Amino acid sequence: MKTYKIALLPGDGIGRDVTAAAWAVLEKAAGLNGFSLDATSYPWSCDYYLENGSMMPADGIDTLRSFDAILLGAVGWPRKVSDSVSLHGLLLPIRKAFVQYANIRPHRLLPGVQGPLRSDGFDILCIRENTEGEYSGAGGRVHQGTDNEVAVETSIFTRKGVERILRFGFEQARARSGKLASVTKSNAQKYSMVFWDEITQRLSAEYPDIEVTSYHIDAMAARMVMAPDSLDVVVASNLFGDILTDLGAAIQGGLGFAASANINPDRSAPSMFEPVHGSAPDIADLGIANPIAAIWSGALMLEHLGETAAAARVMASIEATTANGIGANPGKDKTDAITASVLSALG
Repeated sequence: MKTYKIALLPGDGIGRDVTAAAWAVLEKAAGLNGFSLDATSYPWSCDYYLENGSMMPADGIDTLRSFDAILLGAVGWPRKVSDSVSLHGLLLPIRKAFVQYANIRPHRLLPGVQGPLRSDGFDILCIRENTEGEYSGAGGRVHQGTDNEVAVETSIFTRKGVERILRFGFEQARARSGKLASVTKSNAQKYSMVFWDEITQRLSAEYPDIEVTSYHIDAMAARMVMAPDSLDVVVASNLFGDILTDLGAAIQGGLGFAASANINPDRSAPSMFEPVHGSAPDIADLGIANPIAAIWSGALMLEHLGETAAAARVMASIEATTANGIGANPGKDKTDAITASVLSALG
């Protein structure tokens, strides 16, 4: 029997609950499809930081490198630890160290889920550059606390980084409808975003079968609300992709339905899978978090591992659950009830 080694990072707040729910579903799906999952859980979180002075141990990256994939719950608890510490101490280092440069986030309405828009026929795959751009961490502050204080945040865009995420987007579009939307703000950012547009235009010659449209970020935000069904694959920089995918989560019914995958496309290191929502400290330990985004992220993990039948089975079970009205309305059903319904639908 094929066995996959999975690192579990439940993290903070509701991350613990939704990771447990997702893991129960994934284990059952694995058993039903003739393979197994071997989990090792690590307590790296804001509580870990308060006890040890770091979000993960010094050898944390080396520890994770031996796994086939990583399943993460949520990171952050601002009342305890600044987000700038928790994010840059765990999530971003993993993405960068393992070259998980493609962040994939699907946006569509599940059966029985009512979104805020009149349109319900959209199926958008957002691809966000995940390791450089506006989140590169280059910059600093000087003269802190004085009237002369200066803060500089430098966005880093490399030809290699932009080209590889665009190629990834072109390939995803080729596997879907043949439509790619590239998002920049080149009318205002005349260096980095014009650079991105130029590479998009040059690569489009290599993909004559793909219909490519370039949008400014503000126009894309409006299009996702007004005409989401006109979009298929959307590719954007780190910051723009982050913003657009929260909008995507909103139109698909809320963050409780928003899954994501941090992909290392050449598989030289493990990829990481996580729900888009945060740790939600206000509802932590209440048992009311919606686990669907975490379970959906687990389905993306199974697909990445090559277990496509199991991934499809998990997605079908999620859809059967929401079609029955369970988990379809935020706050209505408890975590355990939603999880039990998905498990039952698995067969």
